Amino acid sequence: MLTLTDNAVTVIRDLTTQQEVPEGAGLRIATDTSAGALTLGLAAQPAQGDQVVDNSGARIFLDPEAAQILDDKALDASVDPQGGVQFGITEQQAG
Repeated sequence: MLTLTDNAVTVIRDLTTQQEVPEGAGLRIATDTSAGALTLGLAAQPAQGDQVVDNSGARIFLDPEAAQILDDKALDASVDPQGGVQFGITEQQAG
């Protein structure tokens, strides 16, 4: 199952607790079959069939194909000095 780094937990919680974001929202990761890529975006709730990962209040919604692709991965995040958020996928750390 996808894991989250401490940085990712903090960033996702910050994004989903903004005033205009509904309670219970999360970051949704889905496959974009036309581009052969993954897409990320805020979602008010999981779509039908999504796998939900909840880590200390940071919620991730994974469509079934994304869940399979990311099963052994970790999601990391960083914020640049201008406030831009960047997510990255890494291998899970052993242990």
